[in-house]
Amino acid sequence: MQDVRLRIASAAVLSAAAFSGLWGAAGAFTWWVVMCSPGVTRGTLRRIAAPFALVSVFGAVIWFTGGPGFSYVARMGVILLVGSWVYDEYRPGEFLDLSVWLLGDGIGFDLGLVAEMGMQCLEILVADFSRIRVALALKGKTRGLRALVPAGFILIHGTLARAGDTASALAVRGYRGGGTLKPGFLTGRFDIPGFISALFVGILAFAPVSEFFILYR
Repeated sequence: MQDVRLRIASAAVLSAAAFSGLWGAAGAFTWWVVMCSPGVTRGTLRRIAAPFALVSVFGAVIWFTGGPGFSYVARMGVILLVGSWVYDEYRPGEFLDLSVWLLGDGIGFDLGLVAEMGMQCLEILVADFSRIRVALALKGKTRGLRALVPAGFILIHGTLARAGDTASALAVRGYRGGGTLKPGFLTGRFDIPGFISALFVGILAFAPVSEFFILYR
């Protein structure tokens, strides 16, 4: 979806539907397969592999304790797919436009700026982690916690240092909050049908379908 407003709204509806139960997760997954799977790359699958593995561990614990472990893994897995789709479709400046469109030039600008800086920081983290993996591979240290712990310290230190530099730069330039921006959005021809279909999935997930058929009879 090119229009960030419809994309975020669709993601929110689909995530809520997936979290509501297995039927909602099945509907959200079907939507993702139809609308998003053609653009899936290996990078997308690698990105969600680690979070999905963590979700699977929690699901196994829930299952062993007598809870709905499979349902948890299925629902959270679909939510991860939807979140990965939102990340893949992101374009710089979109969240700032969206926040100003929703909340105005005051708090909307501030929240949008924080969101944009967060996305920029996330992209830098991914790039830094890739470089660290290459460096560790060259040193023959690609496995085990001994390799992951130093990498984590490097990433945290670099992130905090960049955050401090950014705050200093904003302060030097006199930023005190708010700003002026005229949001602009581009709506593709599949955006509205995609949003309507996502909304339909959400309605089916939360509507009492069995009661509807009883009333219909």
